[in-house]
Amino acid sequence: MRVLVTGSAGFIGSHIVETLQERGHEVRPLDLRSGEDVRDAATVARCLIGADAVCHQAAKVGLGVDVSDLPAYASTNVLGTAVLLAGMAGAGVRRLVLASSMVVYGEGAYDCATHGRERPGPREEADLAAGRFEPRCPLCGAALTPGTVGEDAPVDPRNAYADSKLAQEHLAASWARATGGSVVALRYHNVYGPRMPRDTPYAGVAAIFRSSLERGEPPRVFEDGGQRRDFVHVRDVARANVLALESAEPPSGALRAYNIASGEPRTVGEMAAALAKVYGGPDPVVTGQYRLGDVRHVVASPDRARTELGFQAVIPFEDGMAEFAARS
Repeated sequence: MRVLVTGSAGFIGSHIVETLQERGHEVRPLDLRSGEDVRDAATVARCLIGADAVCHQAAKVGLGVDVSDLPAYASTNVLGTAVLLAGMAGAGVRRLVLASSMVVYGEGAYDCATHGRERPGPREEADLAAGRFEPRCPLCGAALTPGTVGEDAPVDPRNAYADSKLAQEHLAASWARATGGSVVALRYHNVYGPRMPRDTPYAGVAAIFRSSLERGEPPRVFEDGGQRRDFVHVRDVARANVLALESAEPPSGALRAYNIASGEPRTVGEMAAALAKVYGGPDPVVTGQYRLGDVRHVVASPDRARTELGFQAVIPFEDGMAEFAARS
């Protein structure tokens, strides 16, 4: 298969390229680092010649710093995807694997002892400032028990990055309906591993913690460190992309979403402690700080990806964190 990989030199894209090549596929790379912009229609058209499928990874990532980031997210993620899809329609390429994200869900799944499954709204700043980090039942105000999110859960993006990732899914679904193409949207959870961006406010929390430890400083953990996430290794994510490309196509004219996660959630505090242990300290410091765009718990069910794509994460958390701490 000849696969156009956008964002091919990036953190996740570079691992996908390697995995595709190991599996005997031909890769056509497209990356801004090489002077090729997915927002440029002529570049996209040239790169699509002879392609059988597209693996779209190019994106501006991270939650952003403030509203000044809105144009960049819209330009790179939304406009870039629109240009790519228009090019695919013109080139007759009908298969797309899209890098989406768990951020489209907003808060994860929660259960109230009285009212059952509930979706809390955004947390109030007054609660966060007072150290009340757990979402409460919107009906009775009682404490909620976190559950697992399936792909059919309602979407509820809560920051610019999340908005742009959901927009990518919506554009891809419209393209599929209009062209008879098929889309596999892989909703990545917290991806970490070698080549992860570092020393930038847009880097993932694992990279930020590692940079602190390399400077001999303790990782600074926001809130109380009890935020639950699913940390999945980048090589597992790359393998999920290849499985999606090699699997039977979903129904034409449709988008099918999959959680790409380990299925073994950890707290942010546990992740910081695991990295600090590899470095021999210093131990993490829990700061109580918060960001309004953050959500408390997002834990996924990976069952659909296992059943339909044959994907299951295989790199253990402890081994992955040890490798991540040792490699850039």
